[in-house]
Amino acid sequence: MLKIALAEAPKFPLHSFSTLNIPRILDVLMQDFYVVESVFLPSEGSNLTPAHHYPDFRFKTYAPLAFRYFRDLFGIKPDDYLYSLVNEPLIELTNPGASGSLFYLTSDDEFIIKTVQHKEAKFLQRLLPGYYMNLNQNPRTLLPKFYGLYCIQSGGINIRLVVMNNVLPRSVKMHYKYDLKGSTYKRRASRKEREKTCPTYKDLDFQDMHEEGLYFDAETYNNLMKTLQRDCRVLESFKIMDYSLLLGVHVLDQSQREGGELGQAGGDGRRPVGQRVLYSTAMESIQGDGKAAETLTNDDTMGGIPAKTHKEEKLFIFLGIIDILQSYRFIKKLEHSWKALVYDGDSVSVHRPGFYASRFLKFMSTRVFRKTQPLRFSPSKKTRTSIPALKSSSQEILSLQADERNREDRRDRLAGACSLASLDGQGTQHSLTLTVAVYSSISVSWIFDKYLIH
Repeated sequence: MLKIALAEAPKFPLHSFSTLNIPRILDVLMQDFYVVESVFLPSEGSNLTPAHHYPDFRFKTYAPLAFRYFRDLFGIKPDDYLYSLVNEPLIELTNPGASGSLFYLTSDDEFIIKTVQHKEAKFLQRLLPGYYMNLNQNPRTLLPKFYGLYCIQSGGINIRLVVMNNVLPRSVKMHYKYDLKGSTYKRRASRKEREKTCPTYKDLDFQDMHEEGLYFDAETYNNLMKTLQRDCRVLESFKIMDYSLLLGVHVLDQSQREGGELGQAGGDGRRPVGQRVLYSTAMESIQGDGKAAETLTNDDTMGGIPAKTHKEEKLFIFLGIIDILQSYRFIKKLEHSWKALVYDGDSVSVHRPGFYASRFLKFMSTRVFRKTQPLRFSPSKKTRTSIPALKSSSQEILSLQADERNREDRRDRLAGACSLASLDGQGTQHSLTLTVAVYSSISVSWIFDKYLIH
């Protein structure tokens, strides 16, 4: 199995790669998005590659300069990137989704490595120019941060891997975890999923467990919704649908009752202190400039967004949009049409991009996230009506003292005052089984170590 190969992978010195000295990428040309670098590694070695005890294989790197630019944009140094991927064996994660993709987490909690299908990898390649433009215009995004796309070929088997940011840090205990789409058809966690130690719930589960939603202060709520709206417009423009919001909820009060502390739930502590921060956090995705390494100001929160429940329980929220490599192709149109014949077409997950984005945003803004209303002094109707009435009475007394004979005028003023008081009183939400495992003798960690960085 892959994880056995990873555990046995040799550790090469990080300073031995000349590619680490490539200067920072200042700009990316259109042709850079379509470059594919390939190196063949025979087991007996060659003039360019060392001998190894694995079967022959080919390693491909897609758009190396473009992905290097994305890593630079978020302050990820080449040696740190290499350190994260190859210093320790990867951690295999359970996959609650239906895609069949396998997920691995780097031991320092920084990156997710996901296996993707051929069509998803091709779609990501086509997406790169627009993705580049969006990140340049708006680094404050909850969209996935793609840091690399690779392919291992051996024995007629292709294993495609994409490296992304980690949305939910292991060092923070997630008391609740949700995969939200804004749809209702089959959007409840299965019994098998619920039996897990940390299950991933879905939309209907969220409504049952957090009926009142999660509350943010006005500024945070507005920033969050603006970011979601902007990201959904981008996804709609690329005809992308069936994406999800991955939401992790850390209940601060519950954690303190359990005797835990934020940021102490699972870090290995072996990485230098200066590098033990997330490169892209939830808070920075909605407020920062996207350069996490430069703007992180509070390590204690691990980049979580402060929130509360309707019962005033203090929370930290971690979130990000995931699974954005599904476009509304012909097969998806057929899937929606078939399901719409049997079920309510508007309740199923697969839908045209425009409708999907609108439904997604409506669910997030009204059911999931809510704005805390500031407390304001609001006098009762009686209080409001008594103020003008009191002023009118004072005016009457002064008028009476000035001219007792003007009784008719006093009556008119009294009537006007009563009318004013009355008027004032009235106004008041593939299973792509690891083909890597089929070819278990390939060490992805070793491959990354030797041929990854550009």
